[in-house]
Amino acid sequence: MTNRTIHKLALANLALVAVLLAQPALAQQAAPTSDDPAPGEIVVTAAKRSENLQAVPISVSAIGGDELSKSKVGSVDALVTKVVNLQLTSIVGDNTPIFALRGVSMSDYSLNQSSPVATYYDEVYKGNFAFLGVAMYDLERVEVLRGPQGTLYGKNTTGGAVNLISRTAKLGETSGYATLGYGNYNRFDATGAVNVPLGDKAALRLAGTYSRADGWFKNVVPGMPDLASTSEYGLRASLVFEPTDRLHFTLRGSTSFQNPQNYGIFAQPEAVNRAGLSTWQIASNIPDKRRARTWSAALTANYDINDILTLTSITSYDKGSLHFFEDTDGQAIKLLEIPYDDEANQFAQDLRLTSNTHGPFDFILGVYYAREKVFNSTNFQIANGTDFNGDNVINAQDCIDSGLIACQFKNRFDQVKKSFAVYSDVKYKVGEHVVLHGGLRYTHDKGEQTGFRSDVLDVNGAYLGNLIPPSNLSYSTDNLSGKLGIDYQFDRGNMVYASVSRGYRAPSFNAQAFFDPSELTVAKAEKVTSYEVGAKTQFADRRVTLNMAAFWYDYRNQQFINVDPVLATQTLLNIPKSRIYGGEADLTVRATDAFSFHAGLGLLSTKIITGTVSGTDVSGHRLSNAPSMTANLGLDLTVINGGMGKVSLHPDLSYQSNQFFEVINVPRLNQKGYALLGGHIDWESADGRWNASVWGKNLANELYFTSRVDLLAGFGFDYNHIGNPRTYGITVGAKF
Repeated sequence: MTNRTIHKLALANLALVAVLLAQPALAQQAAPTSDDPAPGEIVVTAAKRSENLQAVPISVSAIGGDELSKSKVGSVDALVTKVVNLQLTSIVGDNTPIFALRGVSMSDYSLNQSSPVATYYDEVYKGNFAFLGVAMYDLERVEVLRGPQGTLYGKNTTGGAVNLISRTAKLGETSGYATLGYGNYNRFDATGAVNVPLGDKAALRLAGTYSRADGWFKNVVPGMPDLASTSEYGLRASLVFEPTDRLHFTLRGSTSFQNPQNYGIFAQPEAVNRAGLSTWQIASNIPDKRRARTWSAALTANYDINDILTLTSITSYDKGSLHFFEDTDGQAIKLLEIPYDDEANQFAQDLRLTSNTHGPFDFILGVYYAREKVFNSTNFQIANGTDFNGDNVINAQDCIDSGLIACQFKNRFDQVKKSFAVYSDVKYKVGEHVVLHGGLRYTHDKGEQTGFRSDVLDVNGAYLGNLIPPSNLSYSTDNLSGKLGIDYQFDRGNMVYASVSRGYRAPSFNAQAFFDPSELTVAKAEKVTSYEVGAKTQFADRRVTLNMAAFWYDYRNQQFINVDPVLATQTLLNIPKSRIYGGEADLTVRATDAFSFHAGLGLLSTKIITGTVSGTDVSGHRLSNAPSMTANLGLDLTVINGGMGKVSLHPDLSYQSNQFFEVINVPRLNQKGYALLGGHIDWESADGRWNASVWGKNLANELYFTSRVDLLAGFGFDYNHIGNPRTYGITVGAKF
């Protein structure tokens, strides 16, 4: 590590500590789950073993399933208000977020891509957008791991991992719950689960969720539906079978379906593109619904070879489809509209051997294989409502007479990606206090994009000609990455740690080529080298937990989709070099049995060292989706606890400073800092069987953007997504 790197890490640490000392309430740690072994102790599986969160030398936040449910965190999008230095771009809609973690992001919304921040459901990697679906129900907890991953997880990623862990069936137990809810925009929710034993050695758990709501983006066009509605359901089953004391099987199957009115685009400047409309109104001419379907199955087998070694096998299959018709111009005209189609399936096998010697040395050895197959098609419809030749008829001749402008440009292709990896993670305890960590991962990635073609069609979709003839692209890469670390464990359980790790993201194909074969490109592999130091502490009889981390990243070849503001042509390229540094602090204080608070603070500084986009030198510019500060604060206060039950208050506040959604850093596209206020008031009966909650999100009705694209010069508008407005409701539930 160079002196310059050490200096930057020291500055980040000092800044973090200074802010914490000045504002001791601004830090966050995850809420404990109902199954915590002891007050102040949170058990996670972030390192592929069940461990106290405080013993894991990784920057990780964990949120319990009960807290997620009561806070109405019904989609992965809402996690950004709970975890600092986690952002998202919702450019392809709700429930399909593009996460950014510590400034590492995917600036490509193409449906064939996979994020550098991996999403896992019960240890199964979900790479394609079509696999995500409805997943935030009946969860045990969510774990968010910051930094490159590869020595512990099936997929190698540069940014981190979001792990969704569902409740699974329990042997010998008959139990369940049901909740019903109603909110504004005529929102109705129903969620429930039941656990039943199947003899002494097996058990089954069935869980489901259903939600519907009217669209909050009110469409002023007569006869056209309101946009941004909710219509979805999800079903999950888990079967646990333990034929012997050493052999354990868990079979999971799930499906989900979403069919809402699609999101709406907030086009600027408003005086031209939204004349006469209020903030939450839109004029849209597209009535088509969004359609997303998922199917998945996974078998997890754990075999205790002896008292020291456990063999784990995770075999999974996923299938999904995602189709939506975007009114890209956000207006009731046919200026720019894009239908998207994505169909994908994935098979994956993760096999690992884990030791638990209770001695100085332990290890994980694993082999991973995944095959993902994707079909992708995009239809770029430009000025299909314009009579270019003035003959009072809009037809194929307008496309021809406009010089191939007022046309449809439709591409399609098949894509297959295969990934094979061998990974390892070891730790060795030196004496009573020092633990050394290390890990290596070898990855071989192979990709093929076949049958890519782009055709020009008239306004009715009839074929006029070919622009990109059938083409094939491929790549084959090998990568060796890993991690080295050391931690010092104090007598009272506190710990400090330091690590150096490298993450890798496989090459990618451009899905946005429409006009010329030269647009067909393969982005080079992306790499992040991370230097991190941190501390995990508890004091005041474990009533106060304070975890801190500081990091410095060397970010190479970030994969980036560039949209030309004049022609709207899109090219996939690499930004050669950037640097990122910053830190996080998570704080939980259990002041009394009736009052506690948790808070979080994230600091971030990003800078492009070398890079050119649309002929502009972006050296010195900030990376996208990287606000310099994020913070959250939540209080838990019990005001009544007696024979009539318990009443508790849970207000929460999240904040993020200004950020850009693109790397040219266009001043007018800067998202200013904003805060979101929410919370819930809960009642629970004295016997714990009945409960009710009143909840609200974005109570101040803050207007903020979740993505922005510069299309002003060519199309006369800036393309924007906006966050959800104020929502609120009531939920009642029962347990048995």
